[in-house]
Amino acid sequence: MQYDRTDARILEIVQKNNRLTSEVIGETAGLSATACQRRLKRLRSDGIIEADVSIVSPKAVGRPIQMLVLVTLERERSDIVDRFKKAIKSSAEVVNGFYVTGDADFLLYVTARSMEDYEQFTRRFFYENTDIKGVKTMVIMDRVKTGFAVPIEVPSED
Repeated sequence: MQYDRTDARILEIVQKNNRLTSEVIGETAGLSATACQRRLKRLRSDGIIEADVSIVSPKAVGRPIQMLVLVTLERERSDIVDRFKKAIKSSAEVVNGFYVTGDADFLLYVTARSMEDYEQFTRRFFYENTDIKGVKTMVIMDRVKTGFAVPIEVPSED
């Protein structure tokens, strides 16, 4: 996956606002709208841009309870890890899931309508799964910063 300085500029722009038109992005990056569209298409097909998303307020859509959940598996075998990854991907309540190093095997960001709703989720998702050894839940009190913007390394000119 290669990108140049112009691509880096486009990436910086779309991470701040992906609703801008190709004309506006191109003008800011010093390109025509058509050239900008071609670069955006390549950045997406190369997997550099993984998705175009909107960040939705959980509270505004009736899911005000937010948790970070540390999950430790009974064993760290590839089939168990793969099964749990599949479960994460198929769960609407799990907004983000990370396979991590350290004391836990996974870190999950979960939303719920209420604590009762979260309890039902934990019974179904964690307690009925014999591959899980332990779960630690941290309730989020305030979402201080939310985003997906990654610092873009600008390639050097050779």
